[in-house]
Amino acid sequence: MSLPEGAQAPDFQLPASRGRNVSAAALKGRPYVLYFYPKADTSGCTKEACAFQEALPQLGRLGLEVIGVSRDTVAALDKFAAKYGLAFPLASDETGALTEAYGVWVEKSMYGKKYMGIERSTFLVGADGRIARAWPKVKVEGHAAEVLAAMPA
Repeated sequence: MSLPEGAQAPDFQLPASRGRNVSAAALKGRPYVLYFYPKADTSGCTKEACAFQEALPQLGRLGLEVIGVSRDTVAALDKFAAKYGLAFPLASDETGALTEAYGVWVEKSMYGKKYMGIERSTFLVGADGRIARAWPKVKVEGHAAEVLAAMPA
């Protein structure tokens, strides 16, 4: 079960695309969007990342940072970011600590086979470090616009 609105956002420090590191400590006092996706460079994840990239100027004007999180390696994330011109950081949670802390590492099923994977989810973390808004079980189409629409002007 994913973290509910109002919960304290878990602490994290992760390596990210383009030689960056991202951490809750570095974002302290600022709101940010943390979105979890299953795998870099797959169709749904590409559509979602490109939609957040397109919304980046508007989100930036609202003072929001965007960070994508998956269990991919940094090398895979670098390739993905370069291929699609993604300016925001894509964080590598190879150990799974953050996906588990947010409750998005879940049992899934495809073609009758059960397996563990990331449930596509997005969290808006407020400047106070708490979950201000949570979007579990995200549908890619229109999601970035939905996140943008939920922000105060």
